[in-house]
Amino acid sequence: MLKKILISSVLLSTAVFAMDKEIVGPTATMQVIEANLDFEARIDTGASKTSLNAFDLKIEQPAKKMKDNIGKTIWFTTENARGEQKRLSAKIVSTSTVSNSQGIETRYLVELNISYQGKARKVEVNLRERQHMDYKLLIGRNWLKDKYIVDVSDKQIIGPVAPISIVETGLIYETRIDSGAVENSLHAVDIKIENGVEDMEQNVGKMLSFTTENEKGESRRVKARVVETSLIRNAQGSEVRYMVELNVGEPGKEYKVKVNLKDRTKMSNKFLIGRNWLQGHYLVDVSL
Repeated sequence: MLKKILISSVLLSTAVFAMDKEIVGPTATMQVIEANLDFEARIDTGASKTSLNAFDLKIEQPAKKMKDNIGKTIWFTTENARGEQKRLSAKIVSTSTVSNSQGIETRYLVELNISYQGKARKVEVNLRERQHMDYKLLIGRNWLKDKYIVDVSDKQIIGPVAPISIVETGLIYETRIDSGAVENSLHAVDIKIENGVEDMEQNVGKMLSFTTENEKGESRRVKARVVETSLIRNAQGSEVRYMVELNVGEPGKEYKVKVNLKDRTKMSNKFLIGRNWLQGHYLVDVSL
């Protein structure tokens, strides 16, 4: 019992700790403040240090051994993916030996301010010629540590209400984003089942038609196949609804998902997005 309590405490403290951090995707637009240049950066949790595209390195009174140049000023040129260049200078703070598929190499480290969404962090950055690489800036663990969590699924952020398109209807709905709801729910009236019977379960697989309407009063008649039924429990009790598959999303970013059909005439939002659409794709920010 004590072991379970200790594990639960650790998990809870980890979750609370994680909530204090911001989320960044596998790539992000970042700025090197000293260069005043934007870079499309690769976020790499496998790299201990951040790495910047740098070439034409020049050191004042260079020594033969790289470590003997620590403390000296280094000049270098950096370039982003758009071909924009800037000549910079910085003090060498250390050297770093890096092992990769090309072998082992030693690089100079300087301190630079890397900014993301207006928030800058000064970190050690190793200088390496990355002209042949897709990403001219690589963000390592030293920039991420204690501040950011990396979400490799690259989820987008959506507010509590958003304009959502349903391809089959040709309409845009001012949609309520509800992370408490398991399923999506669409306003539908005058539902007709082809060769329908009273037992709803026996209508699975049949075609149905229904009329839907958005918040602007625009209406459409839609046909779809019943893929299953869903038992919904709420404050009013429980009810069984038909579910169909529709292409749902922000305009131009729709994907197929199951939607239950419900008369939402008395509701402000004619379409409700639940977790089955959000999961794996979106994070909800209720402050938007």
